[in-house]
Amino acid sequence: MGWTPPDGIAVPEWSVATIRREASVPEVTTIGLDIAKNVFHAHGSDSRGRGVFSKRLSRAKVLDFFAAQSPCTVAMEACGGAHHWGRELMALGHDVRLIPPAYVKPFVKRQKKTMRWMPKRSARQRSAQPCASWP
Repeated sequence: MGWTPPDGIAVPEWSVATIRREASVPEVTTIGLDIAKNVFHAHGSDSRGRGVFSKRLSRAKVLDFFAAQSPCTVAMEACGGAHHWGRELMALGHDVRLIPPAYVKPFVKRQKKTMRWMPKRSARQRSAQPCASWP
């Protein structure tokens, strides 16, 4: 059973087509990388901030994924592992930005467009960092 128009009213035929396409490399300008122990999550956006892709990556496939991407800005939460991954991604030509942990949650909740960045540290700077003293 379908809807029929009243007598004397012409209704044009129409249909809705959903076109899904894979993100092309030039569209992605920023990739947000959520690092974890075994599974990472990458979210790519274009120059207007619209989401282009969202991918779940295993630790072994992260560098292969970023090697296939054109150089872009990669943002991630600053932590001990972020400095390591930042150095690896900078070696591939990406511009790595670290976000202080206090600003990550408000950025996700409110979808802010501006962000405060932290300086990246080299392996030498990380090793020179004083250890916490235990009582």
